[in-house]
Parts: sequence; structure tokens; C-alpha cells
Amino acid sequence: MASLDIISHFAARQQPRFKLNRLYFQTGPVVIFLVALFIAPVVTLLALSFLDNHNAITLTNYQRLIEVPLYGRVLLATVKIAFFTTVFCLAAAYPVAYLLTMSKSSTRNWLIILVLMPFWTSVLVKTFAWFVILGKKGALNQILQAYGIIDAPLQLIYNFTGIMVGMTHALIPVAAMTLLSVMERVDPNLSKAAATMGAKPGTRFWRIYFPLTMPGVASAGLLVFISSLGFYVTPALLGGPQDTMIVQLIVFQIREVLNWPFAGAIGVLLVLTFMVIFYFYDKVFGLSVVSGDGSKETSARTSMLRNAGSAFGARICCWLGSLTDAAISLVPRRVGRSAHVVVNHGRLLKLVCALIFCFLVLPTLFVVPVSFTSEAFLTWPPKLFSLKWYVDVLHSPIWLDAAARSFGVAVASALMAMLFALPCAFALARKKFAGKQALFGLVVAPMIVPNIFVAVGLFFLFSRIGIAGTTLAVILGHTVIVIPYVVVTLLAVVRGYDQNLDHAAATMGASPRQIFSRITFPVLRSGIIAAFMFAFIVSFDELTIALFVTGGRVATLPKLMYEDALLSVSPRLAAVATLLLVFMTIIIAISEIIRRRGRSYAAQH
Repeated sequence: MASLDIISHFAARQQPRFKLNRLYFQTGPVVIFLVALFIAPVVTLLALSFLDNHNAITLTNYQRLIEVPLYGRVLLATVKIAFFTTVFCLAAAYPVAYLLTMSKSSTRNWLIILVLMPFWTSVLVKTFAWFVILGKKGALNQILQAYGIIDAPLQLIYNFTGIMVGMTHALIPVAAMTLLSVMERVDPNLSKAAATMGAKPGTRFWRIYFPLTMPGVASAGLLVFISSLGFYVTPALLGGPQDTMIVQLIVFQIREVLNWPFAGAIGVLLVLTFMVIFYFYDKVFGLSVVSGDGSKETSARTSMLRNAGSAFGARICCWLGSLTDAAISLVPRRVGRSAHVVVNHGRLLKLVCALIFCFLVLPTLFVVPVSFTSEAFLTWPPKLFSLKWYVDVLHSPIWLDAAARSFGVAVASALMAMLFALPCAFALARKKFAGKQALFGLVVAPMIVPNIFVAVGLFFLFSRIGIAGTTLAVILGHTVIVIPYVVVTLLAVVRGYDQNLDHAAATMGASPRQIFSRITFPVLRSGIIAAFMFAFIVSFDELTIALFVTGGRVATLPKLMYEDALLSVSPRLAAVATLLLVFMTIIIAISEIIRRRGRSYAAQH
């Protein structure tokens, strides 16, 4: 430890004098980009909420929000849905991420493909798939009635259950991959050392392993929660009137009523709600949990609420450890086979994860067979076997052009987001500076504000500068949307990186560029690839930006699928979704091969 302190002290003396300039270089580009293409357009639209029809300042719209109880109920329903979605996603994603961490590389590659399947299926197709699976005449009710389990069909959609199924299914991959990037960096020897000291399995997990993965839990929970606040398609199709979310009201005011000022007032309400929630989130968990700033100086200034939350969490972990150990003691143990209990626990983990994997791939199991139907409509069970829908798609210049454009936009958006977000993530994780919380709030804000505000605001801006309806406009809009996913994912990864490696290289005369390319990047390669994949997939499946920014001139694949779904719900959608599944499987396989080769190269050098 003394040698590490010496290295750290020596490296600190070797740092450049102009730390402020380096901070500006790391955070300035992303701030300028988001202020120009996110803050300015959104603020312009939200400012309309303070104007009347004669452009005079008024608070009428906010008075309406307060006086009409409907909007308060919708806001509470939105927060409730986002909260339970977060709880269900974390409960399902944690064992999956743990299994991925414990699995061999070859097995994990296939499991990651299963985890990411919901991302690879278009939101429109998988939502419709759940509609057919969970409907009164859907596949699930037909199976339950056929086996005599139920007498009458269950009401599984147009209610809270339908929303939870659809949103949890869509966001489990976000939570699982965020947790995985943190779990991979937990030293397994710590649990082994506790075992040699006599700690039981439950105690080892809840008091050692789980606290070390808490940064991933906090990051995943924040990502899922703020993503849930902006959902539109899933609650609109699978929910009922009593489960209307606030984004649905905003879309209704913009598209149906054309009441921009009141839509802006609802948007302000949503943003203020998140700011309040994020304030208490920071007080309980602290920004350091996400950013990695866990210094003693920061801890000395923590609030009473955070200290109380830490103490309460420690008690809960202690209680859960005792409860788990008590439950384990009830498991039969074979004489002379002490490993039998461990085997049972491994089997239980695999069983739980198998059920979760089945849940994740269920819409795909519906979509793929339907794509080979000979009928002209999406029905279940399909009448097999025909390739006419694939022929229709692959021989259509419109579909091929849209697919190529979506691929190019996703790659360009992901690369731009990485260029902006990577240095910003390092600054948030490693530096202390005034306005750190404000910067973090800025980079995650595009996930909070409804995409329709961003889309319409960008359309007005791009129309003025003459790039509306171009591919460049779509790339810029998608970059705004995907930057938060990259930053939050990278923060969880950078926090687990040992900076003493960089300090040691600096004392040996390595330049900052050599340190990053030969040490930092190889160690963080898997997390960086995961962040890039997040950005690519989010951009590839983004619909709202494409609907407004393109102005009807160019079409991305999601936009074309959306228009096709409105005009004729045919198995062609299922064929496109199946082709996307195959394409994404190839992409993730290639990225895994690159990641494994990079890891072996780093280990050899």
C-alpha cells in the first residue's frame, strides 16, 4: 500500500498545471452540443407554456394543471408505473447479470444474445406480439383454457398488468447490461476470503458481493426509471384509461388538439417531477454511486438522509443475509457431499434465469413463426410455410434503402455519442468540480424529456438552418437521444477502474495517449463496447425523432415499419423483425469476438 501511495503522490505532482483547461476539453464539447441541440429547442417549446394566443405572458396553463385533478392522477400513475417497472427490471436483471458473470465466455455469448433480443425486435412489433399473446383470444389464454386451468379468459391487457409486462420486457436488457459491466469487475476472491473466515453463503452475498455491485444497481435503476417516464407506444397499446401516462397527454395535446402551450406546461411538470425525484436520489444514494466520486472529502459532506439510507441499507443486507442463511439451512444436505448445497443453489439460479430468458424471447417466438405464414394477416397459430413476405421485403428498394439508412444513422450516432460522452464520463467519474451535479443532470436530461419535445424542437431548429428532412438531421437528433445511455453505462464501468495503473504507467514515462491506448482502453474495452452497442441499438430502433425531423422526405426502418403498421398490419412486419433479429445477432457476435480478442491481447501484453 505504501508503494501505491508513493506512485499516486508522484503522479499527482506530474499532472499538468492547467487542470481547468483539461476539464473544459473533456466536458465542453458535450455541453455545447446538448445546449445547442437539446436545451435551446426544448426551452423554446416549453417557453410557449407561459404564452397565450396573443403571445402575452400568462400562467393559465399551469392554473389548469393545478385545478384539474386528472393531471395530478396521471402524474402519480406515471411515477407508479416507472417505479414498479424499475423494481421488476432490477429483480429480473440481477440474477441474469450474475449468471452471465459466472458463465464461460462461449456460453455467455449466447446468453447475451437472449438478453438483448427485446432490443433487436422493433417496439411496434413486440408490443403487437404481446397484444396477441395476452389478448382474450390470445395464445396464453387459449393454452390455459385448453388445459382447463381457467374457465374464462383473463384480462391481461388494457390494464396495469399489460403495461408492466410490456415495459419490463423492453427494459430488462438495459438493467442487465448495466449490472454486468459492474459485476465483471468485482473481485471474486473477496467472497472466497469471507468463506475461509466462516461466513455463510447468504452473508457473503448480501454483506460483501451485493454492496460492491450497488453502483450497478443504482445506475441500472436510474436508467430504467427515467426511461420509463418517457414511454409512449407500450402504455398506449397495452394500457387502459386508468393507466394513462403523462407522455400520452403531451402527445395528445400536440397531435390531436394542437395546444402547444398546454403541452409545454405538462412537459414542465414532468421535468420538475424528475428533478425532485433526482434530488432525493442524490441525497440517498449520492451522485458518487454513479459517477465514482467516493472520496473521503465527499463522504464528510454527505447529508443526514444519505447516512440514514446507508445505515438502513446495511441493516437490510444484514437481515437478508441471516434470512438467506436460514433458508439455506433448510435445504437437504447429503452426508459427505458438502458441495451438494452449492449445486442446488446453482440449479436454482439457472432455473430462475431460464424463466426470465423465456420471458425475454417469448415475443420473438411469436414473431418468427408468423413471418412464415401464408396468410395475409398476423394471426395465431400461423398457417405455415411460405417465404413470400421475405421475398416482398428483400426485393423492395424502399425497405432496403430504409434499412441501409437506419444502419448508417445508428453507426454515425453511436460514434458521435462516444466521442462526446467518453471524455465526459471520465471527468464525472474522476474529477471534483463545481457544477458536477448540473453536468450530470444535463447529460441524462434527454432521457427524461419526452422525445416528442426533442423531435419537434429539432424540426423547428433544422427548418431554420435548412437541414430538416436530411439524414444529417436524423443523425444529430439520434445523437442527442443516445448520449445519456453512453454516459451512464460508462460511468458504471469507469468507477471500477484502478487509476493506480495509469499512475504507474506515468511514472515509467508513458504519455497520456499511450496510457489510454495501451492500458485504460484495453481494460475498459468491454464496457466501451457495451456502451456503443447500447447507443447503436437505441438509435436503430428510435421512431419519434425520425417521424418529425425527416419531414416525410427520408425514411428510416422504424418509421417505415410504423407507417406499414398503421396502413396494414401484415406478416411483412414479422419478416422485417426476423431479419433484424438475424442481423443484430451477427453484430453482437462480431462485437463479442472483437472484445474477447482485445481481452486476450491485453492479457498477453
